[in-house]
Amino acid sequence: MKTRLIKEQTVQDYMHKHASSKPGFERWLEIIKSANWEKPEDMASTFASVDYLGGGTSRVVFDIGGNNH
Repeated sequence: MKTRLIKEQTVQDYMHKHASSKPGFERWLEIIKSANWEKPEDMASTFASVDYLGGGTSRVVFDIGGNNH
């Protein structure tokens, strides 16, 4: 399962406005671009904080920078 970032420009804009988020987001982007998980639950083996949206969707929310972003 390839991870698809919906809009990377949004992440770039956020990093520009919030400089303290940059290291966390850069590392996160690096990981998700090369990751190939089998199912959403596998993301938890890479990231300690992954929230599953549920309701039949395979979408997740990542907590970046110690859940600050």
